[in-house]
Amino acid sequence: MNLSIIIPTLNEAAILGQTLKSLEPRPAEIIVVDGGSEDGTVEVARKHTPDVLISRAGRGLQQDKGARRAQGDVLVFLHADTQLPLRYEYLIQQALVAPRVVFGSFYLSIRPAKPGLDLISLMANLRSRFLNLPYGDQALFVGREAYFQTGGFQDWPVMEDVDLVRRLNRIGSFKMADGCVQTSARRWQKENLLYATFRNWSLILRYFIGVSPHTLARYYLDSR
Repeated sequence: MNLSIIIPTLNEAAILGQTLKSLEPRPAEIIVVDGGSEDGTVEVARKHTPDVLISRAGRGLQQDKGARRAQGDVLVFLHADTQLPLRYEYLIQQALVAPRVVFGSFYLSIRPAKPGLDLISLMANLRSRFLNLPYGDQALFVGREAYFQTGGFQDWPVMEDVDLVRRLNRIGSFKMADGCVQTSARRWQKENLLYATFRNWSLILRYFIGVSPHTLARYYLDSR
């Protein structure tokens, strides 16, 4: 099984090097797709991989551009502030060998840990396990054929991960890998925890009743 790890970036110089270093020894392919950073992100990326693409900003667009460049038969979409668990290649392979499984994700762990953040992680993991609805910060992985069969990520400002997951669920099964990613708490540290949680729930509910992602983007703060 050949992996292609695709990382969309925008002004992530402070954290990207740590994420890329955690992938060593590197898998077959690491692709960083930068959305116009002004802080040296591209230079950091090029220290770790020759596959650095430049794109218009937009996580869905950037990830799809990386997928179309990738050569691996399994695509792993990793956020710049998220680290994969040890033996992630083996864990992904074990998840995808199950019958009809075409995509998966890892359990979520937010670091540094705090009681409120632990509760958010627990709720995310329950949502993923019982509703087959993981989010992008859980390192989605998908077979190459299934990704392109669904059409891949849309060029949306938000909800691009939820949209892809919904389409993947229509063509096959989902399975959580037996491991946790560690995601930075920075998004929650910059906002009131309760406010951010209820706002995010509100956004996803409005998306499911048909509100446009372009409208929802007005209420989403991309904290870095």
